[in-house]
Amino acid sequence: MAQILLCGAMVVTLSMGVRHGFGLWLQPMTEARGWTREHFSLAMALQNLVWGFTGIFVGMLADRLGAFKVLVASAVLYACGLLGMAWSTTPALLALTCGVLIGTAQAGTTYAVIYGVLGRNVPADKRSWAMGVAAAAGSFGQFLMLPTEGWMITALGWQQALIWLACAVLLIVPLALGLREPGLQAQSAAHRQQGVLEAMHEALATPSFLLLMAGYFVCGFQVVFIGVHMPSYLKDHGMPPQVASYALALIGLFNIFGTYLTGTLGQRMAKKYILATIYLTRAVVISLFLLAPLTPTSVYVFSAVIGFLWLSTVPPTNAMVAHIFGVAHLSMLGGMVFFSHQVGSFLGVWLGGFLYDKTGSYQIVWLIAIALGVFAACVNLPIRETALVRAPRPQAAG
Repeated sequence: MAQILLCGAMVVTLSMGVRHGFGLWLQPMTEARGWTREHFSLAMALQNLVWGFTGIFVGMLADRLGAFKVLVASAVLYACGLLGMAWSTTPALLALTCGVLIGTAQAGTTYAVIYGVLGRNVPADKRSWAMGVAAAAGSFGQFLMLPTEGWMITALGWQQALIWLACAVLLIVPLALGLREPGLQAQSAAHRQQGVLEAMHEALATPSFLLLMAGYFVCGFQVVFIGVHMPSYLKDHGMPPQVASYALALIGLFNIFGTYLTGTLGQRMAKKYILATIYLTRAVVISLFLLAPLTPTSVYVFSAVIGFLWLSTVPPTNAMVAHIFGVAHLSMLGGMVFFSHQVGSFLGVWLGGFLYDKTGSYQIVWLIAIALGVFAACVNLPIRETALVRAPRPQAAG
């Protein structure tokens, strides 16, 4: 178990660490290429949508074939996407490389695949905790990589920085060796009570699953809007670039503690109350940030608090899916929930650029993020966390 947890955490550290820094490229790329913010935002929005949609099918493959093959193929695709992003000369090429290629690669190198391995190999009484550790690793990647990426852009230029990141993500390939699951196919065939379509239908017919998806939609909207557009928001208000880098790094640092805490609490209390509290607190924190005078200190305080709540939704959400439906199709079902998250991400990042270009301000999107936080808190409360009881299948005669 220790090897799987360590290698899984390091894969998420790399994949999510690179991914969280993409907002730092918004201004240098758009200025160098003569694009609008909406052009860059649309590529990022497409990335999140492709990540979520392909995650369902990548999860199916990981459930059936194991994580190793999926991780290796996705790491190579990630590197190709970063190289293509470095040399994209039109918004269409940026949408293809940063959007489609990297989005597909992220589906195979992040939570849905890693949590599937953890769910199959970690005892149920430690599952939420293990997912919290993996999510905390992703947060550490953000804390580690964001200042590094900011320094690379300044010292090497934005194109060379992307080339070096392409080399870095290939480290996922040797790490994937530690996530091999010998005998998975035979084990799956012996214990799988449902086909893929049956599992999907069961989940979509379960009201609690749909409520969970609705809440996760809001999570995606909030975190990706803030992660991509906050550097530009701060620069618009006269903040030096390093304030944005430090702010995003603080989000990653404090999210280490937030994700670990919610993963641990998920073993002891109802996960729906954890989620409702997170979403409502986000709405309050964003409101206070907008009302307070904007200074480097207020930015750092906001980043620390919102960081504590950043990906803290991930462990309780995925642990709840595992508890309700079991682990046989966990990567796929986790991918379905995450697709909702990524639809929210698409709207958050795209609306940020679109409404900025139309109004010259991010104010409307901030207000939408607040309202959605209240909505998400409300829809999580009716969720029933009890495991589904399935009717036994009839035995074949003879």
